[in-house]
Amino acid sequence: MMKIIKFIFLAITFGALVLNYSCNADKLELSNPNELRPETYFKNEVQVQSAVNAIYGSLQTRGLYNRHIWFGYDNMGHENSGNPQLESDKRQYLDFSFDPSHGAIGAFWESCYRGINKANFVINNADVIGEILESEMATARKLKFDGEAKFLRALYYFMLVDRFGDVPLMLEVPDPNDPVQGQPKTSKAVIYDLIESDLEDAAAQCLDKSEEDLGRVTSGAAWALLGKVRLFQEDYQGAMDAFNNVTGYSLEDAYFDNFMEETEHGDESIFAVEFNIAAGNANRWDSDRSDQGLNESCFRGQEYGCFNWWNVFPSVNLRNEFEAGDPRFGYCFYLNGDSYNNGTLTAAITDLEQSDGSFYPRAGWRKYQNYYKQPSEGSVSGEASGINMQIIRYADVLLMMAEAEANRAGGNLATAVGYMNQVRNRADVAMPNYGTLAMDATYPVGTLAEFMVALEHERKVELCGEQVRFPDLVRWGRLAAFMTEVYDDLPLQEQEDLVFNATTHVLWPIPQTEINANESLTNADQNPGY
Repeated sequence: MMKIIKFIFLAITFGALVLNYSCNADKLELSNPNELRPETYFKNEVQVQSAVNAIYGSLQTRGLYNRHIWFGYDNMGHENSGNPQLESDKRQYLDFSFDPSHGAIGAFWESCYRGINKANFVINNADVIGEILESEMATARKLKFDGEAKFLRALYYFMLVDRFGDVPLMLEVPDPNDPVQGQPKTSKAVIYDLIESDLEDAAAQCLDKSEEDLGRVTSGAAWALLGKVRLFQEDYQGAMDAFNNVTGYSLEDAYFDNFMEETEHGDESIFAVEFNIAAGNANRWDSDRSDQGLNESCFRGQEYGCFNWWNVFPSVNLRNEFEAGDPRFGYCFYLNGDSYNNGTLTAAITDLEQSDGSFYPRAGWRKYQNYYKQPSEGSVSGEASGINMQIIRYADVLLMMAEAEANRAGGNLATAVGYMNQVRNRADVAMPNYGTLAMDATYPVGTLAEFMVALEHERKVELCGEQVRFPDLVRWGRLAAFMTEVYDDLPLQEQEDLVFNATTHVLWPIPQTEINANESLTNADQNPGY
């Protein structure tokens, strides 16, 4: 499809697969892919694993979880507000002024398709892998690596259809000799069919979390993502069928354990993007979309950090969503006077002076920050963080189960409320339960409509800053109403600059570079409004 993907394939063919992976060496048990040569691909397990490891690497690019994806989702969902120094391409997410030339949106697109291309390279060589002698690679190992590749292909396609709608469907590695380079758009319904098929295979083939190396795809992750994919299509019964297979996970007793480096692989983590500074991050500024070199770190700590670059801060609208006394507020945010760095330092957080001379209240992000153990995000490793970025954790699954149960035919609202209450009953949260007198005054759950209001509240609080809020608003058809609701909570500059369009901005524009390079696309294929 994209000319750049053709180049990736050529690089793989000439033995540069080693440059296209960057997944964590200690967690994914990588072998040295420098030993691979084109003529010996898929001759033994080391080579198969190296090719699969390469697929994970695209999640670590700056176009995805290394940098830009959390700006995009968190800013569009107005979980963030911007400080004056916020770069223009990231501010454009806040005011919805991005267009097809937006570089980070292009990097998102390319990162996903590069990951898909590498997954196709593995999946389409299943027969070759199958010829490896059983004595050298057990059949179960062959199947589980195929399952990992299918899970990751499904994940990349899910991210694409979520943000772009209909997109080109690539099932083969592009042939550089094909006279027509590129594929036309395919309906997202067809792509959803592929996503579900891939995830069903992955669920059957991947290993249980208890049997798998840390950081790799598991059967539980496949079931969880399959449930989420079905939920996004309003297949509530199908979602419940998938979620009911997510077993062996539980909520962490301590909410913040999900966001610390030392405890990030706990019982609640179902699938996360792996980062570990010790594995090397010399190329962290070089991997906009190629994931070449060492890129085992994330910029989020430095970018969001209120004691570092502090480009964004948690919005007033988000902070106001928390109920009085909810301990999660203190786990997610820093206020002026809070302690950090193992309790040895005190936060000095000032309010934002606006153009009219008024002051807008600010706080700092605590979730995903290293300040719990150090004075600065850059004090150990430059602009880098080694904290994993959660894609699906068990609390998210419980809340999605609640939604699916409440909305499915024959569903039980009381059971759905019970799933939500499990999240509130976490040991160090212990908030009043829905369905009690204490909650009925603010969030009653006696009807489906009331339940959905409570569910939106719970997801907004529990999963804040985890790239969940904006997709929720879009799929519920709530984005336009929310943008009206949030307007008065915005800083003056964000009110003045906002150009939100309810029809256009549910999707991103297809990158203009893709339309120019893909001979099967024209400007007529651009998403509406761009």
